[in-house]
Amino acid sequence: AALRSLSAFLCLCALSLPAPARALDVGSYRERVRAMFYHAYEHYLERAFPYDELRPLTCDGQDTWGSFSLTLIDALDTLLILGNVSEFQRVVNVLQDGVDFDIDVNASVFETNIRVVGGLLSAHLLSKKAGVEVEVGWPCSGPLLRMAEEAARKLLPAFQTPTGMPYGTVNLLHGVNPGETPVTCTAGIGTFIVEFATLSHLTGDPVFEDVARKALKALWKNRSDIGLVGNHIDVITAKWVAQDAGIGAGVDSYFEYLVKGAILLQDEELMSMFLEYNKAIKNYTKFDDWYLWVQMYKGTVSMPVFQSLEAYWPGLQSLIGDIDNAMRTFLNYYTVWKQFGGLPEFYNIPQGYTVDKREGYPLRPELIESAMYLYRATGDPTLLELGRDAVESIEKISKVDCGFATIKDLRDHRLDNRMESFFLAETIKYLYLLFDPDNFIHNDGSVFDVVMTPYGECVLNAGGYVFNTEAHPIDPAALHCCRKRKEEQWEVEDLMREFYLLKKTKKFNFKRTSDSGEGQSAKDPEDASSEKGGERRNSKKSSHSLLSCPSQSFNSKLAVLGQVFLDNT
Repeated sequence: AALRSLSAFLCLCALSLPAPARALDVGSYRERVRAMFYHAYEHYLERAFPYDELRPLTCDGQDTWGSFSLTLIDALDTLLILGNVSEFQRVVNVLQDGVDFDIDVNASVFETNIRVVGGLLSAHLLSKKAGVEVEVGWPCSGPLLRMAEEAARKLLPAFQTPTGMPYGTVNLLHGVNPGETPVTCTAGIGTFIVEFATLSHLTGDPVFEDVARKALKALWKNRSDIGLVGNHIDVITAKWVAQDAGIGAGVDSYFEYLVKGAILLQDEELMSMFLEYNKAIKNYTKFDDWYLWVQMYKGTVSMPVFQSLEAYWPGLQSLIGDIDNAMRTFLNYYTVWKQFGGLPEFYNIPQGYTVDKREGYPLRPELIESAMYLYRATGDPTLLELGRDAVESIEKISKVDCGFATIKDLRDHRLDNRMESFFLAETIKYLYLLFDPDNFIHNDGSVFDVVMTPYGECVLNAGGYVFNTEAHPIDPAALHCCRKRKEEQWEVEDLMREFYLLKKTKKFNFKRTSDSGEGQSAKDPEDASSEKGGERRNSKKSSHSLLSCPSQSFNSKLAVLGQVFLDNT
């Protein structure tokens, strides 16, 4: 009788609680996320295109970041992840015909890079998979690649400073405006290596990777004696203007790009820089698995707040194999979500409540992003629960007739008349990938495509995608498609000479020529750096790289990627 009573009690409890993650109908939630995407996307096309963003309360559009039809660019690779190849193909044609970067507009260097350059690069590399008829020479050429390069070249004048750190704003027609403020946030300086190195490797022009590396190293050089960086710096004098150090807004993607740049480029120097920062972050900003803001020179607490943008951190920790710490911090952040049905922009940790005038939630993706990474690494059902809660909250609070609106105040659910493009680029994408374990993005290397390029056979779509900070996936294998390392080039040239019996003649040049000089070979970014500093990066401490290692599951990769840079296992 007692057992029957206990059983009945447990049944009643089960009925009164939300469905546990193990009982989640993952397929059902995946389809709900798909429906959310199309509700937002179709209303953007009908009501807002060609403007940058949809205004969902008034059912019209507005330009926000430069008049690029930004939502269309940002949503393009999401279309393919959802399996819509026909719409992907249509949008590629629309963008080729309708987007012009030769315009008199002041644009954010940071936002244009992560959203426009990143979005176009990702779509370029996914074009063949989407059934687009690619031109001869792809992925080393193509219309979307040329658009990405054109957009990136418009940003290069911003990097022409004494320190190599870029201005925050550039005019796409005239360059940096006279009188432009030299104060730029740390993230606005250190968030280029993923897109710019990809551009350099695909086009053969080292200038993009060179300026991105110089900016990264300038920040590293100007860290404090205790190993921290501040929030804003003068790019002319290298003096810190805002000296708050933390992992959130204004700094966040600098740390993210050290890790992702290291993985993408197999670069030990970038990873060692991050690991040194990570030590200082743990020593001075971490308290009970929360991360506070501190004074960069003294380490004293300046703001005991959690910012919603910091929720990317557990996902980043998972990429270096620090799963236990990642899960503990994630669970802290998840408690805030459950308190409000979203993450407020600022949350006062001691008080356990929102900060005045920072109560909003603009449908940011960071906590969902971390859940996706951690679920791939651990399979912990708690992470699916976050996905479930996100779908339920966003649909209940934010959904309106013409899309999904920014939540102006999580306390009373007032809405704001804006739907940021990252909602379709990031939030929906990470939710969908959380609920779609068989998506091609999660490929473990068991299937792949082989394409012919002017430089030989190239393996693509084998997995290991590196997401930029706007969730645009970059195929790391593509970076090896469009150039040969010198030792490989010499082997090919020797074979060619032997075949043609050409002795004592100058070497053939198999390198791609740069746009800046017809017939002049573009230098390998590594070679350019070697000439300047006398040192070569990526010294070959191991006989293999991750890109050539035996096939392994995605969650295994997440667990070991960081360790590649610490030892030779």
